[in-house]
Amino acid sequence: MKNLFSTVSANSNNIKWNNIISRETLLYTRNNDLRSDFERDYTRIIHCNAYRRLKHKTQVFYSPENDHICTRIEHVNHVESISYTIANYLGLNTELTKAISVGHDLGHSPFGHKGEKVLSEICERDLGFTFWHEKNGLNFVDNIEILEDDKGNQQNLNLTYAVRDGIISHCGEIDENSLRPRDEFIDLNIYSFPNQFSPYTWEACVVKIADKISYIGRDLEDAISLGILDNNLDELYELIPELKGNSNKIINNTVLINNLIYDLCQNSSIEEGLCFSPYSLEIMNKVKDFNYKKIYSSPILDPSNRYFSYIINEIYNTIKNCYDYNNTYTNLNKLKKFYPNLTTGFMEWFNNYSKDSEKKNLKNKTLFDINNPTDFYYSIICYISGMTDKFAINMYNEIIGY
Repeated sequence: MKNLFSTVSANSNNIKWNNIISRETLLYTRNNDLRSDFERDYTRIIHCNAYRRLKHKTQVFYSPENDHICTRIEHVNHVESISYTIANYLGLNTELTKAISVGHDLGHSPFGHKGEKVLSEICERDLGFTFWHEKNGLNFVDNIEILEDDKGNQQNLNLTYAVRDGIISHCGEIDENSLRPRDEFIDLNIYSFPNQFSPYTWEACVVKIADKISYIGRDLEDAISLGILDNNLDELYELIPELKGNSNKIINNTVLINNLIYDLCQNSSIEEGLCFSPYSLEIMNKVKDFNYKKIYSSPILDPSNRYFSYIINEIYNTIKNCYDYNNTYTNLNKLKKFYPNLTTGFMEWFNNYSKDSEKKNLKNKTLFDINNPTDFYYSIICYISGMTDKFAINMYNEIIGY
């Protein structure tokens, strides 16, 4: 039923409203600003550098020369579109779903999930915790990304709680049916693993489901375009025999997205949560399982995955090996002769968050102390995680080129 969720929408009538729109600090205001809190979050995200870099980050397939293979920025736009359709029909706040959608993958590393895995292995070894992009996304919007304010000062994004919660809660690797928001207003920094808590708003629940709807069909299309899968998908039809031979139920991105959105909207309720029919849930999970077996685990991807591991580890180790407390800057400066772009870029970036920074217009959080090796190692992780595929490759080539 249309507008069935309007009574629980993220608006001023919601009992959670003050928590939903709360920020870590007050955000500056103007007399002539026409935007709502979530519209401000949306524009703050799309104007930050981390969002711009998504256009050169791998979604699933590293294929920089193919303009028609999905990149990370296309994916977040797909999620925005799908979540808007669902939220609009159910009567939820589409401004909130838009803001969460465009920000939900800001924490992704270069080279997609393979890059994420490599960074996690380094983190576990050197820092004692795992790296996962949802947590890193919260770190980026809370601590890393900065924008110039109306006085020329560099400030953190300072997003609303609802958008921050949607980013760290968005994990699309879900198999359960019936998704509902949690009641607890928690410190989001207590998250220790993906999907640990349900999102705080219905809108964030919508984005969480839209994330999954968006990728299962598009990944099929890209795999066919790259020749990893045959165009006829006979094996997938064998897994879902009720679709075989029925031209009205062909499996492609268009049909999957439309049918799953419609099914979700028809089967969801405030009492039961956001849920699919058993029929559609089975189809979605079978397509997802097929993708994991035939696409994400394909040996065709192994050579590029090994290459990505070399790149990230070499960049990390090159910078890490310069660490020697207060002598670190001296060591980095010595490397400028050999690796001018890597060392200069990292030092300038590190200075934005160092307690020793002398930049007068920096009003963002101080994150790193050069006298703390853990701070320094983590800063390298953050720096690499923000890189595009191309930039990381260029830095690697600079290292191996002497």
